[in-house]
Amino acid sequence: MEQHQKSLEFMQIAMKYLPEVKTELDKAGIELSMETIQPMFGLFTKVMAEAYELGKKDAENEIK
Repeated sequence: MEQHQKSLEFMQIAMKYLPEVKTELDKAGIELSMETIQPMFGLFTKVMAEAYELGKKDAENEIK
């Protein structure tokens, strides 16, 4: 359950920055649609999950 909750939090972060991403993609001439963004959200979630686990391990090592 924790990983699912984290995935939802990661998606909220992604949505927060979506307008900025859209602006940059528009400048580059890349059309943004739900079809094109869905794979990127999946990749973003994987990256954030790995970064979260790395940070969690670092924090646990500092406590020891």
